[in-house]
Amino acid sequence: MPHLVILYTPNLDQPEAQGGIDMSRLCRALCDAMLAVRDEADKQVFPTGGTRVLAYPAAHSAVADGGAAGEAAGLGGDYAFVYMNVRMAKGRSALTHQRVGDALQACVKTHFAAQLAARPIGITVQVDEGHEVFDAKNSSIHPLFNRS
Repeated sequence: MPHLVILYTPNLDQPEAQGGIDMSRLCRALCDAMLAVRDEADKQVFPTGGTRVLAYPAAHSAVADGGAAGEAAGLGGDYAFVYMNVRMAKGRSALTHQRVGDALQACVKTHFAAQLAARPIGITVQVDEGHEVFDAKNSSIHPLFNRS
């Protein structure tokens, strides 16, 4: 862990000129932002080999009023929505939680600036701390970054 999961309306899977977003580029930028977060002791918060960002378009969606208010405001009725949830293991400080949220929010504002200015879109960034009741891991990725 941590895992950042992005759920989004499928209308964002369009070219950027048509109001979409390059999700692969966004995922990479969010992963890099997470890897750059440091704690109070200036240590990297998230292990490189355990940091993952996954994005999924919703198979079905309904947003707000279906577009009527956007049409009336001259912004179009093709609403978009993005939900981002990062889940991390327990034990990190409130300041670290804030730093993670701030880093993700800054990345989101940069990558969605054009969409936020041009179309009705909602974006939620949420940071959760897990209380695992079972946690098993099998990975051949971690050893790549744990070499001395």
